[in-house]
Amino acid sequence: MKILLGVDGSKFSDAAVEEVAGRPWPQHSDVDIVSVYEPPAFPTTETWVLPQHYYEEMEKASQEQARDAVNKAIERLRSANPDLRLNSEIARGYPADVILDRANRWGTNLIVLGSHGYSGLKRFLLGSVSQNVSSHAKCSVEIVRTPDTVEGE
Repeated sequence: MKILLGVDGSKFSDAAVEEVAGRPWPQHSDVDIVSVYEPPAFPTTETWVLPQHYYEEMEKASQEQARDAVNKAIERLRSANPDLRLNSEIARGYPADVILDRANRWGTNLIVLGSHGYSGLKRFLLGSVSQNVSSHAKCSVEIVRTPDTVEGE
């Protein structure tokens, strides 16, 4: 079994990690843990530009957050099921695109993601990784929701 687990360090991705950790997977199942950080947005026009080191520091902080999320997931999964074969990737890009591409290249059987529960304007502005992945994946997708996932939160 090949499971792709998307993590971002939020309580919602932690719930997805717990879901994977708590299951009796077939022996020697593979779990590919992926955390994606987005390139820094350029919120200004050419007339006012922040210094280059600002964007470098933003990207560095995003990489560190992604690395922490992956390491936390690895630690939890190893303690729950030492038979799982774990692989990880920290990638730069747009989360849904990276997850879908990696799932296709790897031949994933199941993608597991947490849901932030955005709706309305927030979903429009921020997007929904879980909705995009579930709509376009060529394999099964499990979206883990938590009791405190509130629409519009």
